[in-house]
Amino acid sequence: MAAQVAPGERGATRIADRVVAKIAARAAREAVASVPADGAAPHATVSVRHDTARVRISLELDYPCDIGGQCGAVRRHVAQRVKALAGMDVPEVAVQVERLHSAQVRAAAQGRTR
Repeated sequence: MAAQVAPGERGATRIADRVVAKIAARAAREAVASVPADGAAPHATVSVRHDTARVRISLELDYPCDIGGQCGAVRRHVAQRVKALAGMDVPEVAVQVERLHSAQVRAAAQGRTR
C-alpha cells in the first residue's frame, strides 16, 4: 500500500496570469447589461501575487446608461467569479470605460451611409 504524502510535500497549483485575465474578462462581459453591437469585448489585465489578484478591466458601454452602476456591477461580479473559479482574493478591480456607444449617433451614421 502506498504511503500518504504530507500536504506540505504534495506541491502546488499555479494558475497563470493570462488564465485569471480570461476569467475576469468573461465575468465582466457577464456583468454588463448589454455589450454595444459595434463595441469591443471587455479586456482584462491582472497582477497575481500569491493568492491575490489585482484586476484592471477595460470595456465599452452603450450610452445612455448608468455608468457608475454598470462599473459597480462589473467590480462585484469579477471579484466573485475570480474567487470562485481561481480561489484568489481580489481586493482591487479597476474599471476603465474606453468608449461610450450612442444609439443616436449610430442611427444617424446609418442614415447617411448608402
